[in-house]
Amino acid sequence: MGGFLPKEIGNLKSLVELDLSNNRFSGNIPQTLGQLSNLDFLDLSNNHFNGTIPSALFNLTNLSRLDIHSNPSMGGFLPEEIGNLKSLVELDFSDLNLSGALPSALCGLTKLVSLSGAKNQIYGSIPSEIGNLKILKYLDLGSNRLTGQIPSNLSNLPFLQILDLSSNQLTGPIPTQFGDDILKSEWYLWTLDLSHNILSGTVPSSLLRLGNVDLSYNTLEGELPCELVIEFGLERFAGNPGLRHDSTLCGASPSVVGNHRHHTPYYIIGLGVSLGAFSLIGGLAIYIFCKTKVKKVEVELIDNKHGDMFRIWNYDGNMAYEDIIKATNDFDVSYCIGTGGYGSVYRAQLPSGKLVALKKLHRLEGENLNFDKSFRNEANMLSKIRHRNIVKLFGFCLHQRCMFLIYEYMDRGSLFCILRDESEAVELDWVKRVNLIKGIAGALSYLHHDCDPPIIHRDVSSNNILLNSQLEATLSDFGTARILELDSSNQTVIAGTFGYMAPELAYTMVVTEKSDAYSFGVVVLETLFGKHPQDFLSSFSSQPNEPTMLKDLLDARLPPPTNPLVVRNVVFATALALDCINANPKCRPTMQQVVNRFEVGRRESTRPLHTIAVNQLVSPVFSLRDQNHTDGQVV
Repeated sequence: MGGFLPKEIGNLKSLVELDLSNNRFSGNIPQTLGQLSNLDFLDLSNNHFNGTIPSALFNLTNLSRLDIHSNPSMGGFLPEEIGNLKSLVELDFSDLNLSGALPSALCGLTKLVSLSGAKNQIYGSIPSEIGNLKILKYLDLGSNRLTGQIPSNLSNLPFLQILDLSSNQLTGPIPTQFGDDILKSEWYLWTLDLSHNILSGTVPSSLLRLGNVDLSYNTLEGELPCELVIEFGLERFAGNPGLRHDSTLCGASPSVVGNHRHHTPYYIIGLGVSLGAFSLIGGLAIYIFCKTKVKKVEVELIDNKHGDMFRIWNYDGNMAYEDIIKATNDFDVSYCIGTGGYGSVYRAQLPSGKLVALKKLHRLEGENLNFDKSFRNEANMLSKIRHRNIVKLFGFCLHQRCMFLIYEYMDRGSLFCILRDESEAVELDWVKRVNLIKGIAGALSYLHHDCDPPIIHRDVSSNNILLNSQLEATLSDFGTARILELDSSNQTVIAGTFGYMAPELAYTMVVTEKSDAYSFGVVVLETLFGKHPQDFLSSFSSQPNEPTMLKDLLDARLPPPTNPLVVRNVVFATALALDCINANPKCRPTMQQVVNRFEVGRRESTRPLHTIAVNQLVSPVFSLRDQNHTDGQVV
């Protein structure tokens, strides 16, 4: 569609969502849009609008998402009235031609999760009040003319995953808090891009704790820690003449060795998956060989009658790869919706309109044999898994330039984020929370007891539990999973998320399913309490007989459950969680026993909630009569 947007559009008073993105509309955005008082979602991105942002848009106080990016003929500035849009969760005004300073009112939009104003002509300093955006996950102000120092209180944003301030004129040192303070919080910054500025001082070694760092083309100086060179590659620190590093100690970084990766073979492998059910159907393999310096692509196909996802790509391996690159703008950071153990996750819309989630490995891990092995293991394991509460895998790509998995898209995001959003947490009522707990218990039981050999997830956390539009849970992120060989000691590098890892992993590297059981117990308590139970775990381990009332621990944002059936389920889930977090792994139930005890618990009665103390729910000695394996295995 193209032409001018008619002013009569303001007559659609009941309109809740308006998406006119990716068209050829031109002219001014009509002021009459400000009459659509019920509007919750407005996307005018990727058009040819000109003029300024109409002031009437700032009357739309119900807006949760406003996206006007990629209208490069639009100018003017962002006014203080932006502060009227208190309900905004996502705001994207990138790739316009805005100038002026960032209004301080922007920092009053405390519901913002994503804020992008990149590729403008915005000048001045970053408002110090930006630390008020406590649930912000994504901040991109790159490619502007910002000056001054980086506010240190950016490290006060506990959910911030991605921070891009590249290509500005920022000065001063890199705040050490980016590595130090964030490590102490429940959430940590993963991607930090400060390249192409005028930053000075030394490079904090604490940045090693982040996942993706780019400090190239600044005026940094001093000794560059060898660990940072090895982890991120020299090109992430290029253009800083004052930086020094010992190449004999650090060695050559794989990420800066030649350009051979542009001429190597790649494979796109479709796992036979119908969109209605996750089952291996038929045999589909797309094998593509790109000869060095030859543009022709040879494709060998094995027919799969049910390969809907791959018919989207017309069985053309090159087209499949190009579709993914186009759908994410070559994995642009604006499409990134989260990070996992080994990769970043991107939202992509395929040509058919189908939404998928792409898990792409960070940086160039694909050139590391260990990451390559992890990637293949994850894909191979998931190709054999069929469970409604485990994320569906549609396919994967192996390429020297990038490697990614293609997953079912879960549009409500992670349990972690939902519990930390006031409105979404209330929507997740007690019945839904108990069903979520049962679903994850069933998924882990399937992995441990129905897969041969058993599979340990090793990173069960609220970040890795994703919810669909019906708030049904699926277990995701098998980047650290391992096939459990029953005749091996399973000693391996510790992986997982701090706060969810079983305590015995602090002094032993022997992995069993009981590690997952402990993590599951923490997630159950987090789901019922509405926050990570860190304080409870500390006090409970030191004073297990302290008579703390259960009603005082439950999420206060929900009314206490009164229905006897709901009360029974909440109490029973708490009791199971307490068994799972037992410090002795031998005394934890197996996940199969957890599932079975949920079924038995349906026939048990319970007392009123206000009479129940947590210490009364602890099993004195958990029965081991159903065990079929010995210590170090399934116990």
